[in-house]
Amino acid sequence: MSQEEPLLAVSGLEKQYPITEGLLRREVGRVRAVDGVSFELRAGETFGLIGESGCGKSTTARTVLRLEEPTGGEIRFRGESVREYGKAELREYRRRVQLVLQDPDSAFNPRLTVGETLEEPLRIHGMTDGDRRRRILTDALERVGLVAGDRRSYPHEFSGGQKQRIALARALVLNPDVIVADEPVSALDGRTKADVLRLLADLQTDFDLAVLLISHDVDVVRRFCDRVGVMYLGKLVERAPTGELVANPHHPYTRALLSSLPDLDPRETDDRVALLTGALPDATDVPAGCRFHPRCPSIIPPEDVTLTPETWRRVVALRLSLREEYASVEALRDSLPDAPDLESQLRQAFGLPETLADEAVETAVTEAVGALERGELGTACERLRAATPTVCEREAPALTDDHTPHDVACHRYDPEKPGEPRPVNENRF
Repeated sequence: MSQEEPLLAVSGLEKQYPITEGLLRREVGRVRAVDGVSFELRAGETFGLIGESGCGKSTTARTVLRLEEPTGGEIRFRGESVREYGKAELREYRRRVQLVLQDPDSAFNPRLTVGETLEEPLRIHGMTDGDRRRRILTDALERVGLVAGDRRSYPHEFSGGQKQRIALARALVLNPDVIVADEPVSALDGRTKADVLRLLADLQTDFDLAVLLISHDVDVVRRFCDRVGVMYLGKLVERAPTGELVANPHHPYTRALLSSLPDLDPRETDDRVALLTGALPDATDVPAGCRFHPRCPSIIPPEDVTLTPETWRRVVALRLSLREEYASVEALRDSLPDAPDLESQLRQAFGLPETLADEAVETAVTEAVGALERGELGTACERLRAATPTVCEREAPALTDDHTPHDVACHRYDPEKPGEPRPVNENRF
């Protein structure tokens, strides 16, 4: 392997789960848990995957290890295709690429002592010399801040932070090249979390380990990772060196995640604050176009729309809400505030003025209300859709790959002017 070649290279990785029904288990759909994820990991480097729970981060980790078989894409380790490995090669691969889980209890057999737990992988991989096994496990325990005598205790006798240290020790006994750490500190308190992360950083330096860190905690990734990929609903939406991504996030979802970081200086204000609204969509029925567009505060309007950005977003919110949240007009009426009529209720609920500045959109809203009064929910949705088209719903943006360190999947990003939003009309967000 050349110095420039990545230790682990993942390209277009996919993992889908079939949805079946009936006695014949007929397939009626697919869950696209991981849908075209690509990243590289070099020796001694830490790459972080961040995103909300359910976005596909942990499935990516399990698929990279082939604990879940990929549906598509390529995984290469030291230049070799992991998907082509046979049983013996796969066992060696899993020795070289070790997994550390969020809950160490799920990885421990409560009937085994710590020493037996650490010796088990050595036995599995053919080390028959008992004295050598004990020397290795003693060294591993001491490296993670425990003592040799701890090998006689059982996992339940230790605190959460100590258990995670034992999990790291078990990964180290096989002398791996890569550690895949899936939410390794999310269950720990603040001080213990910092201690475990410092330990992992020290071990990475001592053993020249590459680390794939899975986390929903932006602050953990910011402090620990060299590069980061932001996942949303099975796809990477941004990938960059950590410092660059934190200082200059391009994707609206990334900006929303970063806005959750606390600012300890009350004199500083952050113009990037963009709180997430709504829930992560169902992976069995992903939105068309950009998967983030139903929640995006920067959804792109048509060029001829004369609404302010905020009013435009509220009109789109009305349309998406009618389409996705209500099964009937009756259900919609039950959720609306008290007002003289349905139109007033809708305008009040979604913060729309009595008359919209854009005549075409105003007409569409009025006609949609008329359809709702007739009980025609689908007609109302279609009328609003026709009046508020957006490229964000029509086309899925591809993750840029212009041989630069900072890639983004967003129609607002102009690769010729990195860091600036693409001008789509005079009402720039």
